[in-house]
Amino acid sequence: MSGAQGPGGGMKRRDLFGIAAGLAGGLVLREAVAGDAPVVPSVPPDATKVLGQGITPLGLRSPFEEAQIAPVGAVTGTAFAPIERFVGLTTPTDLQFQRHHGGIPAIDPSRYTLLLHGMVDTPLTFSLADLKRFPSVTRTHFLECSGNGRKAFREPKGELTPQYIDGQFNNVEWTGVPLARVLAEAGVKPDGTWLLAEGGDASVLLRSVPMKKALEDCLLVYASNGEALRPAHGYPVRLLVPGWEANMSIKWLRRLEVTDAPSMSKDETAKYTDPLPGDRARQFSFEQDAKSIILSPSHPMTLTPGFWPVTGLAWSGRGRIQRVDVSTDGGKTWSEAELQGPNTGRCAVRFVHPWTWDGAATQLMSRAIDETGYVQPTYREFLAVRGAGTDYHFNPIRTWSVGEDGRVAFVADPEAA
Repeated sequence: MSGAQGPGGGMKRRDLFGIAAGLAGGLVLREAVAGDAPVVPSVPPDATKVLGQGITPLGLRSPFEEAQIAPVGAVTGTAFAPIERFVGLTTPTDLQFQRHHGGIPAIDPSRYTLLLHGMVDTPLTFSLADLKRFPSVTRTHFLECSGNGRKAFREPKGELTPQYIDGQFNNVEWTGVPLARVLAEAGVKPDGTWLLAEGGDASVLLRSVPMKKALEDCLLVYASNGEALRPAHGYPVRLLVPGWEANMSIKWLRRLEVTDAPSMSKDETAKYTDPLPGDRARQFSFEQDAKSIILSPSHPMTLTPGFWPVTGLAWSGRGRIQRVDVSTDGGKTWSEAELQGPNTGRCAVRFVHPWTWDGAATQLMSRAIDETGYVQPTYREFLAVRGAGTDYHFNPIRTWSVGEDGRVAFVADPEAA
């Protein structure tokens, strides 16, 4: 078969859409490109009367499903996941949020190496094949950017959707090797209390990880959601530091150095440090605090009086979510929501609470409580402790206002609304 060739000699994805569309009577599919007007799918009046499309090399979503990460195109920056469109707990691989400091590198897995050195008995270099020879494990953990929620805190606007409030978040099934097993191969010296991880992208990202955490539950990941990592998410190997700010889960991992102190790299001094009230600063605030967000009802929905399930996601970097409370009257009263999912720790759970809207203006809120007893703070409680200058770990209670006209809008500070 002849046709346009992709960069690696294979068919381009757009050509696959064209092939599928050309099959007799089937659903017309076409990949949207930047600047396109919305694509209106063309379907036969009766799908039972025409031959459907054939099999394509990659399974395609229905063109009626429009979920996308956004914005796109930036080499350095963030693309937010459409979390309000997710079903269940697993973030689809192609809809996971992305955060890049130097673009997405192209790495040949046959040439990939991971150097482990520093305060070890035997410095070692591992190929991808070497890492895959270790016994693997599969675990589900969330991954959240420490800047998640910044838009809601810095730019509180009623038209914000869950995607742009908390879309720097994924909940993923990860497969790889426990970092402790690889460190045991090299033999960590007694004074080796920290680990410096280095990425293989153009920014050469560097972060220090306490050895205690490295030995507890960190993974060297080469697959997620049942397939090899995608390039945007660290292919061929990334570090996973469960429950801690995502910047520490170094993508395209190429070097691990055992040290006796944090390395104070540019990426953990110039960034990821919070100014606090009283001329103080907060550094190495690794854990992601307990958080929840109502995904439905949310902006831009418009409600009609009647039954509406209040549903959303909750997670904590300290372990399992113990409880999620929901308020449908602006925080005057709270009811315990039902939790759905395995709730295995440092993993998102879905919550649901039945609600009948009577047509009066109100506010919807959720608050998470984790197994340590930590309670997600109100906006005013968060501001009092962290101050207006904070720039990371935004976890105050998220609030949605419901107007008498049924329109749902985000409210940063419900007490001021």
